[in-house]
Formats: sequence, structure tokens, C-alpha cells
Amino acid sequence: MSKKAVSPLEPPAVRQAGATPIVSSAHLVSPQSAELSEFEFGLIVAGNAFHRWITHCMSAAGLKDLTPLDVLVLHHVTHRARDKRLADICFIMNVEDTHLINYSLKKLQNLGVVVGSKNGKEVTYASTELGRGHVQRYREIRETCLINALKADDGLNRDIGELARLLRVLSGMYDQAARAAASL
Repeated sequence: MSKKAVSPLEPPAVRQAGATPIVSSAHLVSPQSAELSEFEFGLIVAGNAFHRWITHCMSAAGLKDLTPLDVLVLHHVTHRARDKRLADICFIMNVEDTHLINYSLKKLQNLGVVVGSKNGKEVTYASTELGRGHVQRYREIRETCLINALKADDGLNRDIGELARLLRVLSGMYDQAARAAASL
């Protein structure tokens, strides 16, 4: 008897009574939503895979030894070719610890891919021509290695869009829960 291959984006089958959820921390599973624990495990695995992907892709694009945060900061600073303030970068990336972003910006400046310029009392950041070149090469590698392998059709792209929407909703719930926990 062979098992049917299931797409990771197909709706999950209804859990059989007594079936064990796939989780990283069984002690956290709530009888009200074992699915949330399964989601968290999926998020851990997907997050680690995504971080590994972006660092390897950027390394192939010519910038080695960057952390996932460094890669994301470079992409955001390059986004729409507008200068960015530290506070704006932190806000958009949903990072509370400004020193983490600041450290990445300094590292990227030392590599010559980002430049900071004083604008009154504030410093704004932009990618340099060298930085934009690495980001363009990253895009080309992404198209070849990821997008072409995905072979997405309209249905899969709709599913991915819905998944992105659900992730944004859940991130808001986690942010609200974090604020509630901080006030305890």
C-alpha cells in the first residue's frame, strides 16, 4: 500500500482521534489548539531553511559571511531606492533591538555595500552601486535556483499569497501576546 504524496500547501486532512501532532515542544501543546504548536514547529523549520537559503544565495552573489539579518537589512535598504532611517528599518522589519540593525548597517558599510549620510540630526542609509550589484546578482540566482524550481501556477501562487496573509495575521497576534506577556 503506497501513501499519497501531499503538497505542503494542501489543506491538512482532519486529524484522526489520538493522532500525535508534529511539534518541537510537546509540553506546550494546548488541547485548545494543537495546530498552533504544529504551526510553530513549521515556522521554526521554515525560518531556519529560509535563513540558510538567503545566506547561501547572498554568498553565491559575492557577499560571504553575512548573517541572515545582514542580508535582510541590505535588501530593505535597497528597497525602492529610497534612503532609510534606522528607526524605519527597525519598524518595517519588526525588530525592537535597534543595536542589532545598527550592527548590520555598520558591517554593510564596512563592506562598501551601504552608505550612511547625515541628514540634519539623523543618519539615513542607502545601498551603494556595489550593494545594488550584489542585490541584482542575488535576484538572478533566486530566479534560477528558487523561482524556477517552484514551478508555480496560478493556484499555487494564490495559496502562497494566502499563506503570506495568514503569516501577517499570526505575527500581529504574536506581537499582541508579547505585549501582554511583557505587562505581567
